[in-house]
Amino acid sequence: MTVREGSNVSRTNFDDLDSAITAAREKTAEILTGQPMKPVKAIRDYEPAQLVRARIEISGKGLISPPTAGVDIQGDLTLTGFTGGIRRKPLEGDSLREVFREIREALEK
Repeated sequence: MTVREGSNVSRTNFDDLDSAITAAREKTAEILTGQPMKPVKAIRDYEPAQLVRARIEISGKGLISPPTAGVDIQGDLTLTGFTGGIRRKPLEGDSLREVFREIREALEK
């Protein structure tokens, strides 16, 4: 499991999918207790929904193209589930329960 929160990156290995999903779900719930991000004004203006506050990604076993799925926690604290490492495809669902059900299904294939 890889957690990217701001400039911090941490990686944790798990022996099984259940443990990885439980840890990812707990970390997501922890991040969701925080405050939404403020808009960013730069060359272009970004609203909190356009910013990614954190990304939690679980990669399965395998040397070439391991199954990968995770969740982006947007700046407004909404969730966007995805599958794929480089070429991401969005998952259905926007609640914590729905997103992690979809992540589990994607990784069990």
